[in-house]
Amino acid sequence: MILRTLPHARIPELPNPYFGKVRDCYDIDNDRRILVTTDRISAFDQILAVIPWKGQVLTQLARYWFEKTSDIAPNHVISYPDPNVVLGKRLTILPVEIVVRGYLAGSTSTSILTQYSNGLRRMYGHHLPDGLRPNQALPQAIITPTSKAFDGGHDEPLSADEIVSTGLLTKSQWDTVSDMALALFARGQKMAADRGLILVDTKYEFGTDASGAIFLADEIHTPDSSRYWLASGYPAALETGSRPPSFDKDVIRSWVVARCDPYKDPIPEIPADMIEKTAKVYIDAYEAITGQTFVPDTAGATPLDRVRSNLKPYFPG
Repeated sequence: MILRTLPHARIPELPNPYFGKVRDCYDIDNDRRILVTTDRISAFDQILAVIPWKGQVLTQLARYWFEKTSDIAPNHVISYPDPNVVLGKRLTILPVEIVVRGYLAGSTSTSILTQYSNGLRRMYGHHLPDGLRPNQALPQAIITPTSKAFDGGHDEPLSADEIVSTGLLTKSQWDTVSDMALALFARGQKMAADRGLILVDTKYEFGTDASGAIFLADEIHTPDSSRYWLASGYPAALETGSRPPSFDKDVIRSWVVARCDPYKDPIPEIPADMIEKTAKVYIDAYEAITGQTFVPDTAGATPLDRVRSNLKPYFPG
């Protein structure tokens, strides 16, 4: 299984390349963009490893959610030329990342749980009541937006008033994306609950086409963009104040942190058993969320050969 990976999708015949930490992308023309989700996994501002099937799992899981929510928000997808590939609309990504939270959770310095534990009750333009316990459901889902740092800087917390007053989004744009985000989250929570899961929080990215129309972009409700808990273990965890059982997409991240300071020290080589364990986490998440068996596409001598073959119709000339 280890050998069936897509570490990159560098295809010189395709025009206008740009490469992110996880996706290798090509602008085909003024209206269309190819996004190839590789098997790279990143954390600590660097690539940690290559995880078998990760790109395929993420692409197909996002596809599941895009198709289940297209009545709420139009999305960037035109077609799927390959299990790892989206042919999408070329969009200008809006400079605000929309994070929706349904629970008092999180561990970073800017998470609502950390801020709440430090005594803050007003954050991101919302006022939270006293007496909430860690990981308790909020009275209602809230949006905690941040500025999207395109230059590699840190995202900064924002309120709706700040977004509009500073001109990051117009009032009409904010109303549209916030309404879409809350409706998407409600749909996601309902469908997750039907599968014995809790969709705790998630992030959405939106973009505009040449006419200014707004589309959902990037991915939706994947383990890379969302936090899921297992509903069966939630009541006991809430009672004891412990972390509810979850799909731990940070299995490699935790392994690294236990062995070094990843922001200062060289990253140790990730062992094969940890890579396979992480692959299983992604596949298990796909199957639990969708209720479908993950069937990998093993065509081609390598995944890159398969991707190249499926993208030949988009080679110029």
